Amino acid sequence: MNMKPFSRSERVGGMIQKVLSDLLRKGVSDPRLENTTITGVKMGSDLKTAYVYYSTYLGEKERENAAKGFQSAKGHVKRHLAGKLGLRYMPELKFIYDTSFDYGMKIEKLLKSVVPENETDHSTTEE
Repeated sequence: MNMKPFSRSERVGGMIQKVLSDLLRKGVSDPRLENTTITGVKMGSDLKTAYVYYSTYLGEKERENAAKGFQSAKGHVKRHLAGKLGLRYMPELKFIYDTSFDYGMKIEKLLKSVVPENETDHSTTEE
């Protein structure tokens, strides 16, 4: 079976995601970033831009605060990444809110609303 190897952009994106996730867990003192999670990193085709996707589960206000927190911490984050990654050229970081988590929560809420509350559980469990 011939499997396609990961491209350089996928490897660099994965490394950036790992280092940023570790940094958020351990080294960022900005309270606006405490409840954020890096959900993915996509590299531009020329590797000059890293699109960093993040989510927060606390709502609209926290999403805005996280965006400001990332903007404020961008220099620190770039320096940290440069030290850890050893890349010849450090990509520009663009932080983008990942809406897929919100979308999933909305779908889950809709699915739960479809099942009437007074319906009994008809699953079969052996006792």
